[in-house]
Amino acid sequence: MTLPHRFAARLNAFKMDAAQYWPGKNRVTTVDLLERAATVEGLNAADLNYPDHFTDTSPAELASRMHDLGMSLNGGAMRYYTDPGFKLGAFTHPDAQVRRAAIEITKRGIDAVREMGGNLMTLWMGQDGFDYSFQADYNRMWDDTIAAIQEVARHDAGCEIAIEYKPNEPRSYALMPDIGTTLLAIREAGADNLGVTLDFAHVLFADEMPAHAAALAARHSRILGVHLNDGYGKRDDGLMIGTVHPVQTIELLVELQRSGYDRAIYFDTFPDHGGLDPVEECRTNIIAAKKLMKLADRLAGNSELGQAVARQDAAFSQRIIMQEIYREV
Repeated sequence: MTLPHRFAARLNAFKMDAAQYWPGKNRVTTVDLLERAATVEGLNAADLNYPDHFTDTSPAELASRMHDLGMSLNGGAMRYYTDPGFKLGAFTHPDAQVRRAAIEITKRGIDAVREMGGNLMTLWMGQDGFDYSFQADYNRMWDDTIAAIQEVARHDAGCEIAIEYKPNEPRSYALMPDIGTTLLAIREAGADNLGVTLDFAHVLFADEMPAHAAALAARHSRILGVHLNDGYGKRDDGLMIGTVHPVQTIELLVELQRSGYDRAIYFDTFPDHGGLDPVEECRTNIIAAKKLMKLADRLAGNSELGQAVARQDAAFSQRIIMQEIYREV
């Protein structure tokens, strides 16, 4: 089985140089961002943040315009940072009324995605955590979060809910910092429509091997989303894919192929942080992804590599990897 070539990208990256791209325009809309993203050949899917991307256009209008642009909806992603009331936490906030507000806005986000014909909502709960010793009641935070996830998952059993973990940022310590904690939460929540979104840079940040995290996610839950990017493991760098960890990226793609992953690859990269042209940056990501996928296809079926891995012979396995990567040199 080969990985599907459905590619999505971080829509907000296309706000870069808005004054030059949309001269005289006072406000850049979600439709504007989609239209600019659609100029990238091969970018055929999109993720929409809730509520940010729904403030100026209805779900029906967004779905119609995406269809006209030849783009499918990969899914939605909750963003709680637009409300300053969630800075102390959304699902973990000490005030029950604030927690209730976070749950209700998440339900509205699911409804919007479903109205567009989508069936995936990703939860990145970066604001749910703590910064100091003696700040958090850890058991209460955990219980409140599990209860919130259960309620959100029950809201629409036809919509899949993916948890995207990250060690920290904006909080110093996140409640869902790694693959093990995330899988434990999914098991405790016990809903059939729960799963994991793996973000490559977040996994590196958590000091994990991406393919290992993918194997655990597929074994104990489901991989509902994959964010490809790269970085140096010290923070969420959001660099172009394969630029720092090409071998680890290939191994992840091999593992995804073996697990039967058939969903979109989302480029969660930050061209706006370094002043890159977002269209050209996205084109580079697509070129890199296709080449790395071809390598992954060859390596997944390489019997010699499989035998080397089975006997944990790193010298032989790395020789095969290098021969494949540099076969045209």
